[in-house]
Amino acid sequence: MRVLLLGGTEFVGRAVSEAAVARGWDVTVFHRGRHAPPPGVEALHGDRSLPDGMAPLQKGEWDVAVDTWSGAPQVVRDTLRLLDGRIGHYTYVSSRGIYDFPVPAPLTEERPVVAGSPDDGDTDYRNAKAGGEVAAEQALGGRALRVRPGLIFGPRENSGRVPWWLRRAARGGLQLAPGPRTASLQYIDVRDLATWILDAARNHLHGAYNLVCPPGHATTEDFLTACVEVTGAGAELRWIDPEPILKAGIRPWTGLPGWLPPGEMHELLHRTDVSKAVAAGLRCRPVEETVADTWAWLRAVEGDVPEGSQSRYRVAHELVDLDPDVEAKLLAG
Repeated sequence: MRVLLLGGTEFVGRAVSEAAVARGWDVTVFHRGRHAPPPGVEALHGDRSLPDGMAPLQKGEWDVAVDTWSGAPQVVRDTLRLLDGRIGHYTYVSSRGIYDFPVPAPLTEERPVVAGSPDDGDTDYRNAKAGGEVAAEQALGGRALRVRPGLIFGPRENSGRVPWWLRRAARGGLQLAPGPRTASLQYIDVRDLATWILDAARNHLHGAYNLVCPPGHATTEDFLTACVEVTGAGAELRWIDPEPILKAGIRPWTGLPGWLPPGEMHELLHRTDVSKAVAAGLRCRPVEETVADTWAWLRAVEGDVPEGSQSRYRVAHELVDLDPDVEAKLLAG
């Protein structure tokens, strides 16, 4: 199989590239040159947001193309016009964030999405992904595979959520653990996502698929316990109900990454219906493996991960540090 990765040097794209190379497939990575490409790939440099930025893609044919673009939808539109007739299967990595709210649970692929436009320039993440999907549908009809992951965990995570919790556990001591402890936690390990994408391309799957682990695969307690155990710093989880956490001014999702109190948003984002993807071969590794491998990677890039370290792998505008005084007051009741 000849594979073209549009992106392919960071988190999701890199995992797909590495998985394809491991299968013995011929992989071409088209990227801006900001990060080193994985070993064993052919690298083409260009910036799809610039005039003539796709010149290196004017020649060549590929059996599979995987696109992780998160910016202006018109870039997806123009890319598919340029590659018309020269790619076999096309996958666009979208997001569950494109669903229009309010959406009654369970969240299936048939639920309405926001009205993105393939002609849009720079826009917010949600509309960019929605517009990218429309661009793919208009260019390829029903032949486009649209993958909709939610939280993506694993080594090289560039959103910083699992590293946030690992750093906190590595400091030891009493640690705030947001309840309910048995709440479902839905995410996808980036390597399981990559495997499913390549299998889907090989099997010529098309249409939209939600791509996260099934509800009940992991709980908040499973995840935080794994963080405590793998870091080995002796942190002690103290479970706190959602109400006092919210009253203390801690924001769900960003103040405690990935956490949402019970309610509509939790039902939508942590109890999504993924039966379609499971029927198409989705398999998810245990949360303990994901956490352990992320910790091993984090230690490799940050050494001993000292307290208060500011990682370049954190997206600062999304996540915020938990004020130690606020945490201490909650732990004290």
